[in-house]
Amino acid sequence: MEKTKIYYDKKQELKEPVLIVGLPGIGNVGSLVAEHIRNELDGKKYAVLYSPYLPHQAIMQSNGGLRLVSNRFYHCKDRKGRSILLLVGDTQPSTTIGQYHINERIIRFFKSRGGRSIYTIGGYSASNQYVQNPRVFGVANNAKFRKELARYNVLFGKAAGSIYGAAGLIPALSKRYGIKSACLMGETGLLEIDANAAKAVLEVMKNVLDIDITFSNLNKIKRETEKIIKDIEEASRAQEGRPAKDNFTYIR
Repeated sequence: MEKTKIYYDKKQELKEPVLIVGLPGIGNVGSLVAEHIRNELDGKKYAVLYSPYLPHQAIMQSNGGLRLVSNRFYHCKDRKGRSILLLVGDTQPSTTIGQYHINERIIRFFKSRGGRSIYTIGGYSASNQYVQNPRVFGVANNAKFRKELARYNVLFGKAAGSIYGAAGLIPALSKRYGIKSACLMGETGLLEIDANAAKAVLEVMKNVLDIDITFSNLNKIKRETEKIIKDIEEASRAQEGRPAKDNFTYIR
């Protein structure tokens, strides 16, 4: 394989398509959001992206088979029958060249399918503590788009720093292709898998896209996570000889 290729699993016409990019990153917020929407809306595999810029790995499967690492597009619909493409994947490119190459390839593919807007999803590490009531921060390549999303309590101009990988490159690069794009980031800290931050972003996406989704599975992960954190806190208190009910806590 000498270049990035996208193979259709089931080529079909799309209606006013929107793309949601949820690849692995901080808190795995993007992956949780995209996979949750896929499960809730019964997304069907649409296409698969393979590239020599992805790690040289094959994933072992439960049936004894194996497959190349990849990024996968799934297709589902909103209440009005408009198309939503979800991009999920095993990993992202580890090199600068690979990041630019693959993310521009994703944008060109989406534009060829009549794409209109792109949302990339990520986490924003605002502290080293678990965030009980996470905010959703945003950046967008279009002033009108920023104004639209601000109505859904997305905070613009309140976050600082750099956005690495697909979450940042796709909104920046898609402007030259005439596609409006935003990165929505759930406030997170401490956790490798932050269902609470993902839920905050999903609540925004539910209203923005007019989709019917529930949160029972994420709520379960959230409860389990908070229990683990509290158990760790209690163990830490016991080791340090501090009272169990002092004010030390990772949860805010």
